[in-house]
Amino acid sequence: MSSDETFPRDITDATDRSPGNGAGTGPRFRAVPSAPPAVTAPTPVAAPESLPDDRYFNRELSWQDFNARVLALAEDASQPLLERAKFLAIFASNLDEFYMVRVAGLKRRDETGLPVRSADGLTPREQLAYIAKRNQDLVERHTLAFEDHVRPELAEHDVRIVTWADLDTHDQLRLSNYFSEQIFPVLTPLAVDPAHPFPYISGLSLNLAVTVRDPEEGTERFARVKVPNNVPRLIRVEQQRGSRVATFLPLEELIASHLGELFTGMEVTEHHIFRVTRNADFEVEEDRDEDLLQALERELAQRRFGPPVRLEVAQDMSEHMLELLLRELDVDPHDVVEVPGLLDLTCLFQLSGLDRKELKDRPFVPATHPAFGERETPKSVFAMLRENDVLVHHPYDSFSTSVQRFIEQAANDDKVLAIKQTLYRTSGDSPIVNALIDAAEAGKQVVALVEIKARFDEEANITWARTLERAGVHVVYGLVGLKTHCKVSMVVRQEGSTIRRYCHLGTGNYNPKTARLYEDLGLLTADPAIGADLTDLFNVLTGYSRQETYRNILTSPNGIRRGILRMIGEEIEHAQAGKQAGIRLKVNSLVDEQVIDALYRASQQGVPVDVVVRGICALKPRVPGLSDNIHVRSILGRFLEHSRVFHFQAGGTHWIGSADMMHRNLDRRIEALVCVKDPKLTAQLDEVLDSALDPATRCWVLTSSGEWSPSPSDESEVRDHQVELLKRHGATG
Repeated sequence: MSSDETFPRDITDATDRSPGNGAGTGPRFRAVPSAPPAVTAPTPVAAPESLPDDRYFNRELSWQDFNARVLALAEDASQPLLERAKFLAIFASNLDEFYMVRVAGLKRRDETGLPVRSADGLTPREQLAYIAKRNQDLVERHTLAFEDHVRPELAEHDVRIVTWADLDTHDQLRLSNYFSEQIFPVLTPLAVDPAHPFPYISGLSLNLAVTVRDPEEGTERFARVKVPNNVPRLIRVEQQRGSRVATFLPLEELIASHLGELFTGMEVTEHHIFRVTRNADFEVEEDRDEDLLQALERELAQRRFGPPVRLEVAQDMSEHMLELLLRELDVDPHDVVEVPGLLDLTCLFQLSGLDRKELKDRPFVPATHPAFGERETPKSVFAMLRENDVLVHHPYDSFSTSVQRFIEQAANDDKVLAIKQTLYRTSGDSPIVNALIDAAEAGKQVVALVEIKARFDEEANITWARTLERAGVHVVYGLVGLKTHCKVSMVVRQEGSTIRRYCHLGTGNYNPKTARLYEDLGLLTADPAIGADLTDLFNVLTGYSRQETYRNILTSPNGIRRGILRMIGEEIEHAQAGKQAGIRLKVNSLVDEQVIDALYRASQQGVPVDVVVRGICALKPRVPGLSDNIHVRSILGRFLEHSRVFHFQAGGTHWIGSADMMHRNLDRRIEALVCVKDPKLTAQLDEVLDSALDPATRCWVLTSSGEWSPSPSDESEVRDHQVELLKRHGATG
């Protein structure tokens, strides 16, 4: 999105928020240059023998490259027009979260004055300088894509975003009445003078900075008018909702045209739109003797008062108005972003609701996995899992008729004794949560670990936690010092004299809404060894167990990095012995220096390494003598590529799970990877990797210099990875 699943955020994270890339006729993507070459300043990471100091790309600048790839999808003329508008909104939403979290964190580290450098040797201040310069370029490119391409092309299809001056007299009169009845009563103009201090500006709110003049005294005063966020940003002009023509007026345009009614007897001399982004990178001060829920609620109350990290202003804002905002908001001039067009393009998400199928991706209906029967005649999940493990691949396989059905059948099954579940992010009206409540009310033992520290979903998760508690569910809020990010559930069932455990381990959240937008994998199994592993894991999550080793799973913070490094080492040993070896990784981010260095060593020993990464990549591929055998590509499309898959050829193992190769996942979270052993299921994983790595698959390829180049160059042979998977799974449009 973002949220740790940035892009899109909820399509709200996105943030963690759906990307799209239909079949089209081939991409017209720009090459995405990396920000400046790595600096050879001292690095905090000790360089192992034979590995150069400048072997990493910068994490934050790599993220900007990722968002530039999102923007390239909005610029791609082969995309359906409303999908391009959606990508513009995703880019804007991603950038908001980047500033609230990553830029805010860099600022905090810079203010400490400590000599903290990134893995590529940059100080926080140097990174902030590079980010600011690159961001202004991206914002201008973002605005250009909207103002010069998407906006006029939408108008050609009778979807218009207009100004007040564009409206005829009839529409202006009707909207003036709407303003008087619906908008005017909720507006509160706030003056700034000796009796009225400068008002608090909430994060991400749109505001009008207004200068008014007293006609009698000639004195000028500043005032601020907040654009309400509880009414649609884009106001539909047409009264007939079924009309093919869709004209929208931005709410701030309507307010600006009626400022005279807010400042009766005064002359409005100027007005400009602005927006503040505040630091949301707070840390809960966790104390083992304090209730975690109370600690989090205290910190949430403080989040809205975080210091500004960005000030977005209209490009036509006057110098004296900008100086006033900088002074009153205590914003550094380097943190000002001038936007030449419409401010805050996240409003374009609103266009997704238009009934214009010809301007969107073709809709699809996820297929029910054959193992679960038809939608109308479902099979018993438990009877089926006693015979075979099942690998589900969302959104191609339906979430509602697989994972959701698994939990719902468990809730309604008299033989089920207990359900144990982790919840990181879920939906507003969650069928999973409702099933857990039903199970608890039916007398089953139900345990839910609700991670209330899931960034930007804290308040929603606190609400879920309390709802579950009232229903009799045993709720655990997470562990002190760690976030619980693993996606696991276990059902304990009495079958005669036998207690059998049924399990699900996945790469994505238990969220039916994002399951139609995010690409994820999940293993459903009745394997006793995996059941024993999850029993032990839940004992860690809910009790005082400190178990670190398991039978068929790897967990962080103690086991995943160690296990990955061990398996990379095995590939190196096979290559040195002249045996076949190879590593294939599909992840969201690749940042961890220890893992990257191990991959470099594997490459140096002749091990082929293929990486599919959606977002951040600090590894430098194709560097002579360092990473000749490493290839990195990125696939962005209609669905957000979210699954994590690891294949080690010599070891003959396939793993899926929740962990990315990042410090936070490997050191500060509870994560789980599971080894998939069934040959039929590993063949499915191979199909996913083979498709993603096919030379004809549309993607971006990372070069040794840091540029992301569109591939393949011959558009006549291009194939779309996601479209191919839709066909294979029988998802229907």
